[in-house]
Amino acid sequence: MEVLNMKQYKVGVIGATGMVGQRFVTLMEHHPWFHLTVVAASGRSAGKTYEEAIGDRWAMDTPMPEEAKKLVVMNAQEDVDKIAAMVDFVFCAVDMKKDEILALEENYARHECPVVSNNSANRWTPDVPMVVPEINADHIRVIEAQRRRLGTTRGFIAVKSNCSIQSYVPALHPLKEAFGLKRVLACTYQAISGAGKTFKTWPEMVDNLIPYIGGEEEKSEKEPLKVWGKLENGVIVTADSPAITSQCLRVPVSNGHTAAVFVDFEHKPTEEEIKALWASYKGRAQELDLPTAPKQFIHYFEEPDRPQAKLDRELEGGMAISVGRLRPDTQYDYKFVCLSHNTLRGAAGGGVLLAELLCAEGYIEPRA
Repeated sequence: MEVLNMKQYKVGVIGATGMVGQRFVTLMEHHPWFHLTVVAASGRSAGKTYEEAIGDRWAMDTPMPEEAKKLVVMNAQEDVDKIAAMVDFVFCAVDMKKDEILALEENYARHECPVVSNNSANRWTPDVPMVVPEINADHIRVIEAQRRRLGTTRGFIAVKSNCSIQSYVPALHPLKEAFGLKRVLACTYQAISGAGKTFKTWPEMVDNLIPYIGGEEEKSEKEPLKVWGKLENGVIVTADSPAITSQCLRVPVSNGHTAAVFVDFEHKPTEEEIKALWASYKGRAQELDLPTAPKQFIHYFEEPDRPQAKLDRELEGGMAISVGRLRPDTQYDYKFVCLSHNTLRGAAGGGVLLAELLCAEGYIEPRA
């Protein structure tokens, strides 16, 4: 275990009124390193207190943190220079068009403000790392090349991956390293919070299932290949294998994305070898003992009816991966079911963990 510096960081949340933004706000409460200093949103909310701007739209199970209630919401697009001067970095979770997000995040970066993004807009920018800290922490080294392109010394953009791949890619990763992967079929069953909804705001989802989520299948098939890519000549070069196909369904669950995974290996392991790897695997987040990192990354359940979203999504603060029902398949080597909490591990919590990694590795420093 490495010894971390215990510096303190001033943090802004851009897009603070949306569901993921609200989750970021809650995660700043009592964080040992990060202190919420700025909340920003669209011009409709700017000038109001955060409590006034949210009104009756607070979507979290826990109360709004007292430290956030009286913060005056700033304009995310018009107050970039002011916000950048007030914080050490920002989380970005805005609901805007892709080209607008690209411009906004780069504007913050060029104002020497590091951006830890929950948005998809920059995931395919070649010199922007898309990081799951337990899997590809080394990709953050591309930030040096990105800073040269942007002409910055502090500013950069780093992103987290799509929330749906956070369930099955972590379960596949240690197996890929040990045995190689030839092909993967992943069927994801995604909670309504992944659409920024609750049952109160989306009553049509009660007792319903939607078999199509626009853009999700493409993300689920392509993003793992960037996560498994390599850093080369100042960009991330996407991996060319394994072959991945997916189907993504929206299900009537409040939180928690589940995936049914079928996998063929280059060198077929035994069930015991797979379970042993899951139990022992530790990534860079565990090596550094980051505050948000789960002590055990992957938990396997022997019970035939596990994992379940209601029972297992909060495991280790919602930051661990739950796996069960490992068994041979007639068309693939093995199949299993896995689960992650989509707004914690998959979204805001994953963003906080990424920010912790960037701070621990010296890419984000407090302003003088």
